[in-house]
Amino acid sequence: MANQDLQSIDPRALAPTLILEQFGRVQDAMGRAAKSAGRDPASVTLVVASKTQGVAEIEPLLRSGHRVFGENRVQEAMAKWPQLRAAYSNVELRLIGPLQSNKAKEAIAFFDVIETIDRPKVARAIAEEIARQGRSPRLYIEVNTGDEPQKAGVGAQAADVFIRQCREEFGLTISGLMCVPPVGEQASPHFALLGVIARRNQISDLSMGMTADFPLAIQLGATHVRVGSAIFGARAR
Repeated sequence: MANQDLQSIDPRALAPTLILEQFGRVQDAMGRAAKSAGRDPASVTLVVASKTQGVAEIEPLLRSGHRVFGENRVQEAMAKWPQLRAAYSNVELRLIGPLQSNKAKEAIAFFDVIETIDRPKVARAIAEEIARQGRSPRLYIEVNTGDEPQKAGVGAQAADVFIRQCREEFGLTISGLMCVPPVGEQASPHFALLGVIARRNQISDLSMGMTADFPLAIQLGATHVRVGSAIFGARAR
């Protein structure tokens, strides 16, 4: 089934067997993309984007052994994941949606990876909570590679300065970069740009690529791809 067909499916209509079937197809596509780029498929991690999905949709994937999930909102994640984490060990939960500084306390306590640091106010709040809680999730900076004014992320031209500020002023360890290319534009220049910024700053992890473009992202160096619609169908609106 093509990605565009998957996006038209009402997620409420997806039975667990179909979710697992689509999950398997995504994994297969990831493996093909990695091999075509001369990469080990194990070098790319699938982050299942489980925003708006309930326990009934997520649990089949947990039962199958998958453990890496991404959530867009702190409060939504805190409402549904405690019971799942109690039932399934070694879950890695990533915040892949925008983070407000007033949610830093909850985000540090709850998530294993935060992918969306994008401004000094948020970085400072995270640093303070890490010091207060003694817990250190892995941290990524979100880069707005298209410099879109309506979108979160530090601008591409300002990324180097912000990365240095996070490290030197706030004492943060930056493990990766994340981007969401502009809708309607070719994604490849944005993925390539993120890779350039990462190499320039000695950053190893690249979270880039979603349902429409994850094979391309893998060919251009993604270490993590965030896929939801290709597994669950289009999100309810």
